[in-house]
Amino acid sequence: MASAAEPSLFSRRRALTVAGGVLAGATALAQAAPAFAASSSADADAIVVGHGLAGLVATAELAAAGRKVLLLDQEPESNLGGQAFWSFGGLFLVDSDEQRLMGIKDSRDLAWQDWLGTAGFDRGVTDPGGPDHWAYKWAEAYVDFAAGEKRSWLYQLGVRWFPIVGWAERGGGLADGHGNSVPRFHVTWGTGPAVMEPFEKRVRAAAASGRVTFKFRHRVDELVRTNGAVTGVRGKVLEPSDAPRGKKSSRVVVGDFELRAPVVIVTSGGIGANHDLVRQNWPERLGAPPANMITGVPEYVDGRMLAITERAGGRIVNPDRMWHYTEGLRNYAPIWAKHGIRILPGPSSLWLDARGKRFAAPNLPGYDTLSTLKAITDTGYDYSWFVTTQKIMAKEFALSGSEQNPDLTNKDIPLTLSRIWQTPEPVEKFKKNGVDFVVARTLPDLVAGMNGLIGRNLIDLADLQRQVDARDREIDNPYTKDVQVMGIHNALRYSGDQLSRTASAHKILDPGAGPLIAVRLNILTRKTLGGLQTDLSGRVLDATGAPVPGLYAAGEVAGFGGGGVHGYRSLEGTFLGGCLFSGRQAGRAAAAATGS
Repeated sequence: MASAAEPSLFSRRRALTVAGGVLAGATALAQAAPAFAASSSADADAIVVGHGLAGLVATAELAAAGRKVLLLDQEPESNLGGQAFWSFGGLFLVDSDEQRLMGIKDSRDLAWQDWLGTAGFDRGVTDPGGPDHWAYKWAEAYVDFAAGEKRSWLYQLGVRWFPIVGWAERGGGLADGHGNSVPRFHVTWGTGPAVMEPFEKRVRAAAASGRVTFKFRHRVDELVRTNGAVTGVRGKVLEPSDAPRGKKSSRVVVGDFELRAPVVIVTSGGIGANHDLVRQNWPERLGAPPANMITGVPEYVDGRMLAITERAGGRIVNPDRMWHYTEGLRNYAPIWAKHGIRILPGPSSLWLDARGKRFAAPNLPGYDTLSTLKAITDTGYDYSWFVTTQKIMAKEFALSGSEQNPDLTNKDIPLTLSRIWQTPEPVEKFKKNGVDFVVARTLPDLVAGMNGLIGRNLIDLADLQRQVDARDREIDNPYTKDVQVMGIHNALRYSGDQLSRTASAHKILDPGAGPLIAVRLNILTRKTLGGLQTDLSGRVLDATGAPVPGLYAAGEVAGFGGGGVHGYRSLEGTFLGGCLFSGRQAGRAAAAATGS
């Protein structure tokens, strides 16, 4: 049952540090959870529900410990790896070799200061029954992991990173407030597929040796309980599907199944593709939920296992915490319904509301995602605008997703280096084919195109001219009172931004920087930050704070650890990392608990 301090999940429908420092080794793991031995009637030592990144990591850990695992998912094999495949592959690392190469001075203490200022944990941190109690502990463990063995662990598995470290979520302006004090966004060489690859290889090797059995097209509808313990899963077998990755698969039922194991690990993801559930859990602090949103995740990200796990005794906390992007583009070649792509912006584009009014700090490109989301919803409209130049777009626009970055995804060094002198081809394709772009040589023509795209004369040319002229006057000196222009100068002092992410400071109306470009920005659903509350072993807790015997969770369904490791906000590069860390913790703990 939810406490009075936490909103109920899904309202009417409710369809919804370092390993040694966390658990002190295998002995402590075994002591942290009762040991379960698979009975002769069990089908495996463990069942993992969800074959995304967290599920692959947990399965790999179980198999490495010699456990027999059933890996279930309602989707066909083409979707193995889940959302991780589609990701940009950004990972949050602290005091890394790549940072030091770029001259960045980072530390665990600075990262923890940034995490706390960003998360804003305020729901019973010191109360063992508080919604943020375990979230805080997971956050501390994760920052220790990111500053400790995370890089070396992944490096040993073959993961490598693009040498220029990105600077995401630059924050709200205070040292102890929201945001990254330094660049920490490490783009994986090979993007998301390269993050999941080593774990997929380990799991497939374990399948070849008989330790792992894939159960594709197995939709779990119930967690089976025996004498208060979760002892298996029950559900429907769906008809075979040859749907390509990300495309909608059928829900035609062809049979029933029931499988038994002493432990079940739920790694089923969040609710990002279910807009009804997103709106039902939308918090008042972010304004009214948008009437129109686009979707950053495939349609199977439906959140149904949250409610199923809750019915088995698991506690859901912080369901009102969520992470949606403000710079979404409608994909001109969609893979799933309402498919959206996010612009990862540099600092220079002018950000306007639907009526053409410039947003104030910290609602600047790349600074504070949720503050800007609130500023947009407060306008009464569900979109905003970038007004920018070709010069800015060429240097500063990156698109989220592995498929939008073929140079990085395919590890094509010459094509990657070409970003230095030309606009990436995927960005140009969106400018040419995307419905959200307006291109013009003059500001009057640009405003006419913006109003024409919307079908209403919301933007006044004279007012926008005034704002652009005011901003452009601030470019004449290397110092300024304009906070955004200050940020541009600050970015250009970092060699990584200067090389690849920030255009030289110039006037929006400089003819040599044109043409002018306006981009309609849509709200893009992505991550749910709350979820199943878990302890540091990944054990799902009940309403009293006690572990539900035999039940574990990892990844987004668990708020990436503890029911909300990010608190209210994310520092970025922490979603894949949260799946890696929580999947590893749950897999290792479940392996220890099932030891003979």
